Amino acid sequence: MPKYFFVALLLLLFSLTAAAPPAAAPSFRIAKLHYGGGGDWYANKTSLPNLIRFCNQTLGTNIAPAEATVELDSPELLTYPFVHMTGHGNVTFSDTDARNLRRYLIGGGFLHIDDNYGLDKFIRPEMKKVFPDLEFVELPFTHPIYHQKFQFPRGLPKIHEHDGKRPQGFGLLYKGRLVCFYSFECDLGNGWEDLGTYPEDTPATHEAALKMGANLVSYALTQD
Repeated sequence: MPKYFFVALLLLLFSLTAAAPPAAAPSFRIAKLHYGGGGDWYANKTSLPNLIRFCNQTLGTNIAPAEATVELDSPELLTYPFVHMTGHGNVTFSDTDARNLRRYLIGGGFLHIDDNYGLDKFIRPEMKKVFPDLEFVELPFTHPIYHQKFQFPRGLPKIHEHDGKRPQGFGLLYKGRLVCFYSFECDLGNGWEDLGTYPEDTPATHEAALKMGANLVSYALTQD
């Protein structure tokens, strides 16, 4: 084949590449909450990148591929439409933390708390500092958070077994708006992690966890 053919082909490929529109900049980022008290806020290192990738593929979102890390007293907290919190142990909110988190949630933000087993006894009293007059209520299976793109007619999927309890989805409702969703006895974030991180996890469990996570993001972005 003549040499000029290869030259022409390279020129054509270069022109097509040059003419291609640049990839759109990410619309927003989601964040993992860095809280005080010594608990492992940093747990599940692969979970959010996997959830973000899944949301971008299935929901058509354009979320930045790497999550941010944000502290409760940071003004940057107010810039994230979705904040994820996880861990096994101690959680402490200062008065400033509680005020800033309240301001964030009242102003339109959304907090997902994922009990990674052991968080419950710490997070409930700390969230009382944020909303002294509110109680976590279990959301019915008919709630829209279970019926976004993916259907969960029986509520949260069970990812990991600990105490033989059923998974429960609790919410904090401020003036009728769900500002915080708390996944309990579920280990949803563990299910988002890379397959193989937990040998007992199956592709089906991984997919169910990601679909429920996508519903959380979808709901947070579209609720009134």
